[in-house]
Amino acid sequence: MEASRLEAALPGAVAVLGQTDLPAERLARAVNLRALINVEGNFLPNVDYQDCFRRGIDVLSIAPVFALPVAEMALGLALDLARGITPGDQAMRDGREAYGLAGNRDAFLLTGATIGLIGFGQLGRALNRLLAGFRAEILVHDPWLPASAMREDGCRPAALDELLAGSRVVFVFASATQENRHFIGRRELNLMQPGAALVLASRAAVVDFPALMEAAESGRLRVATDVFPQEPVPPEDPVRTSRLLLSSHRAGGIPEAFHDLGERVLDDLDLILRGLPPVRLQAARSQTARLMRSIPGRTYGAHEER
Repeated sequence: MEASRLEAALPGAVAVLGQTDLPAERLARAVNLRALINVEGNFLPNVDYQDCFRRGIDVLSIAPVFALPVAEMALGLALDLARGITPGDQAMRDGREAYGLAGNRDAFLLTGATIGLIGFGQLGRALNRLLAGFRAEILVHDPWLPASAMREDGCRPAALDELLAGSRVVFVFASATQENRHFIGRRELNLMQPGAALVLASRAAVVDFPALMEAAESGRLRVATDVFPQEPVPPEDPVRTSRLLLSSHRAGGIPEAFHDLGERVLDDLDLILRGLPPVRLQAARSQTARLMRSIPGRTYGAHEER
């Protein structure tokens, strides 16, 4: 929406869908505002959250609608890395295929493997449920959760270094905050077992991307990613010709998710307007909202994720 139209609409608005810039001075003009609903899946650093909390304005994210689609995609990427599905397809097309054991010398099963989840919010919990049939040992690292919360879901809490060193497959679901930029760097990647797999499905900013590409190019790690430091990825970006398994930030954006999005937004708006708390979307919390630093993938343009 154009700024002039937004300014004209704010005084009468009871809800804003889409997290436009809302500093305190703009919020002051939204005298009837009851809800701010982010439809990108992130809490963005462009809102005066404390002012919203003081005024009782519900700040919500539609992140829950993307949890299962992203988890399914992440699992699919991990299976591809473990079994060499994409390279095997290409080898067949090129006439270089190997049959039976010869085509599986580097393959491994997820069933019975030790699997690490870095981040145990909406995405991590959704994947944990999908992994139930794999009889895997699930290690979890999430500094925002108590160990008991992980154990309740059948997972073993682990320090980051322990998880990286002990897991055959690592899924990175950590949100990007002001405190964790590149917290998975060259040192951390070097802790992983040779031939282990890493799937990045949250935000590129949490990983040292050049170090990640280096680990994949050397053949030491198998890497898949759905997110990138710059989106859209430039045509000449070296990641396009790298050994990474690539997905163009599309893990969550499937038709079923957007249908679910509409239902959840309407459900929670109905509750809010009736004076009841929202229950179907993710609510921002005063302790953590101020730390978020993600911006929507579709607006990265020529700027690095920040």
